[in-house]
Amino acid sequence: MHDFLANRRPLVAILRGLEPERAAAVAQALVDAGITLIEVPLNSPDPFTSIAAIIAAVGNRALVGAGTVLDVGQVRALAGIGAQLVVSPNGNPAVISAAVASGMIALPGVLTPTEMFAALAAGAQGLKIFPAELVPPAGVTAVRAVLPPGLPLFMVGGINAETMAAYRAAGATGFGLGSSLFKPGKPLDAIAADARAIVAAWDRLI
Repeated sequence: MHDFLANRRPLVAILRGLEPERAAAVAQALVDAGITLIEVPLNSPDPFTSIAAIIAAVGNRALVGAGTVLDVGQVRALAGIGAQLVVSPNGNPAVISAAVASGMIALPGVLTPTEMFAALAAGAQGLKIFPAELVPPAGVTAVRAVLPPGLPLFMVGGINAETMAAYRAAGATGFGLGSSLFKPGKPLDAIAADARAIVAAWDRLI
């Protein structure tokens, strides 16, 4: 297991559309529930404000960064506010290497073995298989056989408490959780309840 996952559940909260004024409270609820990997996609409203607020609120307890990171300029801006996590929907080698050079964790999006090994060659510390709906558990088993042992492999897309077990059994390390966990306007108590349910489902798998 990679050291960035030491003592953490490999569950990434994807807060697409997060309202900046709610950022700190939402992050606090997630961390209290046991989710300590948090990304705010950069196509959310004023994402850098939200990320900075989350770092200020829970940065000592969580690994915080951005999703939908598409270019090196965004990586530099994230490094400037103290983000630690760079998640992308694609495997741009320049984004990966810039993130690693800045001391951040790069989790690029990949789908095929060719993309997986290209991302690793660029320095990625883990891989995000996206969209997970296109790779059934049997596909995860197949690629896991040829990937480096212990490489963090996150399934992202359509993941919820019910779909984790089969992927985990197939060799997935962890999961990115989007709409099953957070949507704009979702009440804080509902976010917290769903986060606790997802954490409980994960804890039953290990």
